[in-house]
Amino acid sequence: MKLSVLYFSRSGHTRDMAEEIVSGMNSVEGAQARAFSLDSIDEDFLRESSCVVLGTPSYLACMAGQVKTWLDTESGKYGLAGKLGGAFATADYVHGGGDMAVQGILTHFMVRGMLVYSGGGSWGKPYIHLGPVAISDDLAKYAPTFRAYGTRMASKALELFGA
Repeated sequence: MKLSVLYFSRSGHTRDMAEEIVSGMNSVEGAQARAFSLDSIDEDFLRESSCVVLGTPSYLACMAGQVKTWLDTESGKYGLAGKLGGAFATADYVHGGGDMAVQGILTHFMVRGMLVYSGGGSWGKPYIHLGPVAISDDLAKYAPTFRAYGTRMASKALELFGA
């Protein structure tokens, strides 16, 4: 089963966390996950993916403008309806709006007809209520949470859609 992790990254932090999610996804038997920057998406792979996760740095307590533009203008051509969706963010500060950026992406995904998921508290620790957020000055600290999130998303996609 194909799973796509999309991201916009200016500094490389969001890209690094996307790769952690892909690592977690690929640890699940039957999952084939790949990460793509929004400016270099493998369109066929994305269309064939059962799960799509989108990541953004948080700017001014919101998603990056590039992510908002992609959601508003490009995302409609990929047949996202019915796919499993998730979101993640990076931020410079704990209270920098990463959770709001994640929530904004999830709202857009629901409007596109996606099924959104994070695992919430159902998997136990680490609790990931909406989607993981990493703080840029200590990315290594957050990497295990992002890998766990990837594992959870891939497991749910396989449960919902089969191999």
